[in-house]
Amino acid sequence: MFLIDAHLDLSMNAMEWNRDLRQPILSINEREQGMTDKPDRGNATVCLPELREGNIGLVVATQIARYVAADNPLPGWNSPEQAWAQTQAQLAWYRAMEAAGEMVQITDLHTLKEHLALWNDGASNAQKPVGYILSLEGADSLVSLEHLEMAWNYGLRALGPAHYGPGRYANGTDATGKMGQNGVDLLKKMESLGIILDATHLCDDAFWQAMEHFNGHVWASHNNCRALVPHNRQFSDEQLKELIRRDAVIGAAFDAWMIVPGWQRQVSTPESMDCKMDRVIDHIDHICQLAGNALHAGIGSDLDGAFGTEQCPYDLNTISDMQKMGPLLEARGYTEEDVENILHGNWLRFLRKAW
Repeated sequence: MFLIDAHLDLSMNAMEWNRDLRQPILSINEREQGMTDKPDRGNATVCLPELREGNIGLVVATQIARYVAADNPLPGWNSPEQAWAQTQAQLAWYRAMEAAGEMVQITDLHTLKEHLALWNDGASNAQKPVGYILSLEGADSLVSLEHLEMAWNYGLRALGPAHYGPGRYANGTDATGKMGQNGVDLLKKMESLGIILDATHLCDDAFWQAMEHFNGHVWASHNNCRALVPHNRQFSDEQLKELIRRDAVIGAAFDAWMIVPGWQRQVSTPESMDCKMDRVIDHIDHICQLAGNALHAGIGSDLDGAFGTEQCPYDLNTISDMQKMGPLLEARGYTEEDVENILHGNWLRFLRKAW
């Protein structure tokens, strides 16, 4: 079945992890043997050949660069201008992949229609470009609202104002507090440009404020359920209900600590915690039960978002294994139509409405 993954940090992996995503996953991981600079070295799951192998023909792919003030211990850049420059290097990588025929940018209904026709023509996927919708994870790199307009012009179509910690426009995971006027102005500018608001990572204060001030289209590209795994990174049932009311789609994330409760970083293992793909469906099912239908759940795996096989479901070796989600959903009683909606249809309906 055709799959859509609504959150992959492809350019971060290419530019900061120095992974050539055109190569087979085995080659990428072999080259990283013995490296210790990143926690997931040698455990990568994502590359362009594996996306094609898994019939994952369309993804939401990110730019990401955090600004950190002098008292912020998180990794990041010391000025917004440096963060902006990093996102431009990431954009240059996407452009290089387009020039090589490896990827194609999807920005509107016309390019979406053409791309879906290509990927559903019955021919082999081996030479097909992977379609990507460009998203910015965290708005710190936007030096000004004029930079947001520049980003729109080069194809940015979704934006999450926050990531981890305090942000220039909104506070994110593990932080608290409402947005200032600049955050509200950002939302207004996004709305005027037609940029999708990605509610993922917004702290609770900023989430509810954004719901009050933003009247455009909202999704949560990669977010699981607080009722199943208590943490401020997850959404509460009240937040999920608000997103459902706004006709959002919520993408299930495949990061183990978000899937099963009690995960201890660098201590727990997927096997010891029984973290398997069926546990991801617990979160999908929770959203569907809140909605009363299967029209608001999707996949936004976040695979290789600074973690690999050491911190994802143990029955997933590469991203192509997401094809297992269909039979697992059917085993839970979901109909063929439900499965199609969760694996691609809900995202497509959202995009057609938004665009």
